[in-house]
Amino acid sequence: MSDIAQNAERDFWTPPVAPPAITVEPVTHVSMVEACDQCETEFIPGAKYCHVCGSERAEIVSQSVLRKWMHRCMDAVRHLEFQRVESSVIALRQFLGLPALSLVAFSIGLICLLGAIGVGLIFTVQTTLDWQAVQVWRIEWLLGATASFLAGILLKKTSN
Repeated sequence: MSDIAQNAERDFWTPPVAPPAITVEPVTHVSMVEACDQCETEFIPGAKYCHVCGSERAEIVSQSVLRKWMHRCMDAVRHLEFQRVESSVIALRQFLGLPALSLVAFSIGLICLLGAIGVGLIFTVQTTLDWQAVQVWRIEWLLGATASFLAGILLKKTSN
């Protein structure tokens, strides 16, 4: 009892309980054990497949799906005929009578206009605050379109 209430007559405002001993130990974080999605057994550490049902781990499956998707995208890009794309851009420039920079600014302006329309279609308004937010987003898209169209006009060369 004497070790619990040491110097009680001098320090009457402190509780008569001995402070716990402070020990510094490294904290180890226990990671969650992965389980199979199909049979719910735990994976053996380092195993790629379940030892009960043989299915792949989820992270490996997601990586393989991402790889397959990337291969499909790369195949689509390889099959593009950039000469045809370039010739259609040149034909559009001649049809509109715009130089390259004006055409780029015009395209960005059209994308901004589509963004302003898309904001109204995507977001639903339930409160006044939501309505105000949607209006601010539309204004931002329309300001971007205006700036882009103005840049296209200023970049257009006049023929003398």
